[in-house]
Amino acid sequence: MGYHRAGFRVIGVDIIPQPRYPFEFHQADALSWRLDEADVVAASPTCKTHTDLKVFSADYHRDIIPELRAKLVQSGLPYVIENVEGAPLQDPVMLCGSMFDLLVERHRLFESNVPLSQMPCRHDEQARVSPGFPVNVYDKRRRRAYMSPTVSIHGGGQGVPVATQRRVMGIDWMMRDELSQAIPPAYTRWIGARLMAWLARSGGWSR
Repeated sequence: MGYHRAGFRVIGVDIIPQPRYPFEFHQADALSWRLDEADVVAASPTCKTHTDLKVFSADYHRDIIPELRAKLVQSGLPYVIENVEGAPLQDPVMLCGSMFDLLVERHRLFESNVPLSQMPCRHDEQARVSPGFPVNVYDKRRRRAYMSPTVSIHGGGQGVPVATQRRVMGIDWMMRDELSQAIPPAYTRWIGARLMAWLARSGGWSR
């Protein structure tokens, strides 16, 4: 959605069905998808290999970042790879909800062969303007509620309603499980604007 708002025509490819994806979608293996018609490629490979929450997943998730990066480099196209903190990305920038006046932290890394500048987090500002959100944490299996300045988007949502999760993420079309895998469109709109500017300067815009 962020790339769409930045002016791109978006085509999605995923091996898993995405019935609520709001743009043109193809169910296919992204690693074998042809990139002939693309001007930019934005990739979000499976993150559970690198996330701190991998201990809660019984599934095996192959790290496809090196294979994916090789495909994108070989294409010669401008590209972006998104993943969680701890993922082996090369010279990434880190984006946070606090940079975009969102009441979610959601730190995510972005590697690109187009220059992206790092911005500072503004967590203190988040805490200052936040109305506070009642969230649940568990200590020795006992539930304890406390007021948090931000909403954490993962798993069961810490007792935070889905409507609140959608609002702080800037996403109104996803269900809870989908939100837990998503990033705020504000992030990719910011990146998309820089990709558009780079394409205009370099004459790389072909379609």
